[in-house]
Amino acid sequence: MNSTPVFTDDTIVFGLLMLALGFVFYTSSRPTGFWNKFYKIVPSLLMCYLVPAIFNSLGLIDYRISNLYYMSSRYLLPAALVLMTLSIDLKAVFNLGPKALIMFFTGTLGIIIGGPLAILLISIVSPDTVGGAGFDAVWRGLATIAGSWIGGGANQAAMLEIFHFNNEKYGAMVLVDIVVANLWMAVILFGIGKNKQIDRWLKADDSAIEELKNKVMAFSAKVTRTPSLTDLMIILAIAFTAVGIAHWGANEISAFLTSTFEAVNDRKNALSSFGSQFFWMITIATAIGIVLSFTKAKNYEGAGAGKIGSVCIYILVATIGMKMDLRTVFDNPGLLAIGLVWMTIHAGLLILVAKWIKAPYFFLAVGSQANVGGAASAPVVAAAFHPSLTTVGVLLAVFGYAVGTYGAMLCAWLMEIASTV
Repeated sequence: MNSTPVFTDDTIVFGLLMLALGFVFYTSSRPTGFWNKFYKIVPSLLMCYLVPAIFNSLGLIDYRISNLYYMSSRYLLPAALVLMTLSIDLKAVFNLGPKALIMFFTGTLGIIIGGPLAILLISIVSPDTVGGAGFDAVWRGLATIAGSWIGGGANQAAMLEIFHFNNEKYGAMVLVDIVVANLWMAVILFGIGKNKQIDRWLKADDSAIEELKNKVMAFSAKVTRTPSLTDLMIILAIAFTAVGIAHWGANEISAFLTSTFEAVNDRKNALSSFGSQFFWMITIATAIGIVLSFTKAKNYEGAGAGKIGSVCIYILVATIGMKMDLRTVFDNPGLLAIGLVWMTIHAGLLILVAKWIKAPYFFLAVGSQANVGGAASAPVVAAAFHPSLTTVGVLLAVFGYAVGTYGAMLCAWLMEIASTV
């Protein structure tokens, strides 16, 4: 498990990831034959995620010594958010209605109640798995997972500070977090390829989503042109100037808030999430894209702004995939069982509510990932349906940051009670 991977140079690793993406896109474009049949079963986006995971699992690469995920999430993700919101119709986004928020908060509730229910269920089979005393109590460690799954890294760190879990055992919790969250994301991506069938089963009305997609596609068709070198350079200038502004603004805002407000600087406080530079970077990049959508910069959608944004998103998908190590799945079977039961409850509640309110699979998938995956993966999942929907994923992920610490604290207290029953 700790052996040196075959390739440690990120330049080579990036080449492998691009080879994987190129292979998937080339084979998925075949109109007939084996690959055509294969991708009718396995969505191409899922393969963009799984092939790097296989590379990591085989020991060809190791995400732990690679900076590619950091590069993608800090540089390419904000660039993609800007480019993919250039052509957004903000009014149409708001016209999607309340179902997006309902599914998001359903996902949050699923995490909050899923933790204590998972402890109760696993304790029937293996009481020792959910035991422990003092700082070694399992519920304290699971609280950090709740923080990650409702909000993100900042919320997870807050839970570690608040509930003082044994740092020597914290790595096992991180492993469960990564393995279960990534397995669930794989399921979500698989479902995207079957979303029409799922929507029929849910009896969902996706007319508002289709209206938004059609508006963006109609605008794109109206302004489409063969991009010149100048067009491409301006598109990249817009994207990465915005990335620079987003980073600068995030650094300044984070520094100001943490130095001015004690509550934000205190990692034990629920408001500490607002000191996260990543949170502000995503927020600012999205805001820049929305502002530019009201200017002539919107016309660069016709020169391929959205497609370049999609390239950035797919590279991010590959780097997220390389964090998945299939060899670690059964390293901690007891804790893994808790995580899987927990996620199953989260998924089951989402499906139940989606069926009840006839919400499209899009809202289920993005609502879930806005909780479990946060700002790094919610836009990816939203964009997989259509680039015009990226902003929905970002907006819901922002809610996740806002409620993450509060929700995780409630979940932790319920898990403490469940562990003593």
